[in-house]
Amino acid sequence: MNLVVVGISHKKAPLELRERFALNERIIPEVLLRLQTEPEIEEAVIISTCNRVEFVLSAFEKQDGMAAFRRFAESFYRVRFDDFTHCFYIHRDEEALRHLFQVASGLDSLIVGEPQVLGQVKQAYFLAKQAETCGNALEQVFQSVFNTAKRVRTETHVAEAPVSISSAAVEMAERAFGGLQNKTVMIIGAGQMGELAARHLVSKGVATVLVSNRTHAHAVTLAQELRGLAVQFSEIWQAMCKVDIVISSTGCPHFIITRDDMERLMAERDGRPLFVIDIAVPRDVDPAVREVAGCTLVNIDGLEEVTHHNLLERQKAMEAADGILAQEIELFRARQEQLNVVPTIVSLRRRVEDIRQAEMKRMRRMFGELTPNQEQALEALTHGLVNKILHTPFTELKHAAGRPDRSEFIDVVRTIFHLQEDPTNPSAAIIN
Repeated sequence: MNLVVVGISHKKAPLELRERFALNERIIPEVLLRLQTEPEIEEAVIISTCNRVEFVLSAFEKQDGMAAFRRFAESFYRVRFDDFTHCFYIHRDEEALRHLFQVASGLDSLIVGEPQVLGQVKQAYFLAKQAETCGNALEQVFQSVFNTAKRVRTETHVAEAPVSISSAAVEMAERAFGGLQNKTVMIIGAGQMGELAARHLVSKGVATVLVSNRTHAHAVTLAQELRGLAVQFSEIWQAMCKVDIVISSTGCPHFIITRDDMERLMAERDGRPLFVIDIAVPRDVDPAVREVAGCTLVNIDGLEEVTHHNLLERQKAMEAADGILAQEIELFRARQEQLNVVPTIVSLRRRVEDIRQAEMKRMRRMFGELTPNQEQALEALTHGLVNKILHTPFTELKHAAGRPDRSEFIDVVRTIFHLQEDPTNPSAAIIN
């Protein structure tokens, strides 16, 4: 397998660059198909979250998937890729597999152990399946990724008392005010991040939760669940005059709150402070809002204090998770090595079966029509002989799968038996 993962995340890329490369779910299917037009790329999956954009690629044998990605990126994003290479990371083969294990398990997240990322990786996989850009190669990769993530979350304490981006934002607001009781909060954006933030706020005892969303019905549904109030998106500024905290997480490609907007708002609030948390990527709030007197703005990269504490708490759990990752990589490698010998086993089984059938026909011509008992006895005899003869070659081939010289060994077997490669359904082989 020629596996490549190329991406940017919170670890190396500033928020401004992550915004530039971010992709929403509506456009991802189109981008996947565009990627697959590159002659080197066989399969592709795109993972795009608030903290990362990753392209998981399976290149054709002996092809350079990274060269294909570079061409794609410069064409699609209209950038000179060399200007951004220092912010990207590139992983290949087992290193790429380990990285995907870490991402899906929450080990590579800004908030270590956050529970949302596995769902986001699964959604990326489903989008690629629907676009038919995830085939056999990446199917094997992602099934192993999901199994590993499940093991990490159930066999370690990484997910214990899980902290998400949304809960970290709420924790920061709580610290700023010394508690959230009697506070009024507005959630702008009723998607998953907004919903999680709202639920955390309710658990902290806020007095009132206002919910606004471009699709008002979504805001109404969430507000009813939380016993809050839905606000028309066109009326958010009137509502913001009365709130203490704003948490914004829409999917808008542009700022919905600008400095001029905030200056007008703060003039109407008579000096009452406002705490704004922007957890959207791309950002909802113009960074210049920080310069407005009385307004405090924190974006997703400003949650470092919470994330540092989170990392220290989970350090031991991460060490245990590393052991699981190592085991799963070995299992994946063993499965891939076994797959290398399956076509030869299939071909050998088929060739010997052809010989058996030819000899059965010759025997029927020689002895005439056989009785049902004779036919059954002859079938049992020849099948038994074939299985006994093939047992040792099959055993040796399976053992050879893990040997460094397996390619040479397989070539010898194929030469001795004059086998032709048959790519059709290797799983149909009967391996004794």
